[in-house]
Amino acid sequence: MGYSNGVGLIMTPGPTMVRENVRLARACDETNPDLDPRFFEFYRETCDKLARILRTDNEVRILSGEGILGLEAACASLCEPGDRVLVLENGIFGEGFADFVRMYGGEAVFFHGDPRRGLDVEELKQFLALDSDFKFATLVHCDTPTGVLNDIAALCPVLRERGILTVVDSVSSMAGHVIETDTWRVDILLGGSQKAFSAPPGLTFLSISDDAFRGMRERKTPIASYYANLALWEDYDMKKWFPYTMPVSDIRGLSVAADNILADNILAEENIFVRHARMGGAVREAVTRAGLRLYLEKDFSDTVTVIEAPAGVEVEAVRQRMLEDYGVMIAGSFGFLADKVFRIAHMGESARPQVMRVTLNAFQKALEGCGDVCQGEGVNPGDLVEGFDQAWERGGAKGL
Repeated sequence: MGYSNGVGLIMTPGPTMVRENVRLARACDETNPDLDPRFFEFYRETCDKLARILRTDNEVRILSGEGILGLEAACASLCEPGDRVLVLENGIFGEGFADFVRMYGGEAVFFHGDPRRGLDVEELKQFLALDSDFKFATLVHCDTPTGVLNDIAALCPVLRERGILTVVDSVSSMAGHVIETDTWRVDILLGGSQKAFSAPPGLTFLSISDDAFRGMRERKTPIASYYANLALWEDYDMKKWFPYTMPVSDIRGLSVAADNILADNILAEENIFVRHARMGGAVREAVTRAGLRLYLEKDFSDTVTVIEAPAGVEVEAVRQRMLEDYGVMIAGSFGFLADKVFRIAHMGESARPQVMRVTLNAFQKALEGCGDVCQGEGVNPGDLVEGFDQAWERGGAKGL
């Protein structure tokens, strides 16, 4: 896993490490995707693989652009001037949907939640009993700056019962958590290549329901974008026409990454979702055993753990020491959590015990360099690796 820039392990919540077979797939011979009929078949086959992972019969599309493109495209394609859009938020990315809504002329109405826990379904029901006149609603499954996981299985049906289309950002949860797209009534589900799929950044993919496509067709005004216009993709396979030239190498890599996930799911007792759950629980137990505090109170994602920095400990100094001395890259956060927390990802290729042991050992050594500061806060970094090993052997800490 060595890299020429000295980074041995990329343990950030995206981009993540990329398996060798994905890298090699991207080095295959090129073709002209606009003219090669075999590429249209390959694109459809790759979309079908994604649909299996997302457990959906809805149409799936792969777009050339980082995951944010999908968020903007969903809003651009559904939102018309004057539309009221419900923005469910308990984190930075949830709140950010409002910018796209306003960009395309909509009125963003907020349903606010607590950033230290998931959105409350009963509170949402009470909110909608008073006001449910919304064309669609946006929400985030895993909001990575805090690591909170929202219960879209409960939230989306409540919205659909009111006739509100649902747009879900699952970029950081997809392939790390089970998602039952159709059963949970998600109209547009958004993902990205660089998170738990463990492919390089550069692709966004999404499933689109018939109701969502109908909403695009029945607009009174044209979609105010070309590149972010999802309606252009509705019948691409029958027309044998892409709205723009597809990045062949990136899609080949994504196809192999999807194969990796599907093969992992064959191992029923230790599939990719079980491993993420086990990993998330073990990391959280190790962190708390060492005297460190988790940022969240509950509703933890199994793809990233967010840890409060002890008073007097500089996040950037610890991160730089881990990177320079041990070749391990973790993340801080941003917005209201800038310089206040560490983020250690365990998504995709980083959700493996041998990788996490190296990461926690580097974290342990970097914190030990803070000496008296950590001791004064009751932190014992020496417990990190041992605590992880014990929790992992027990199958993860289910209570955290």
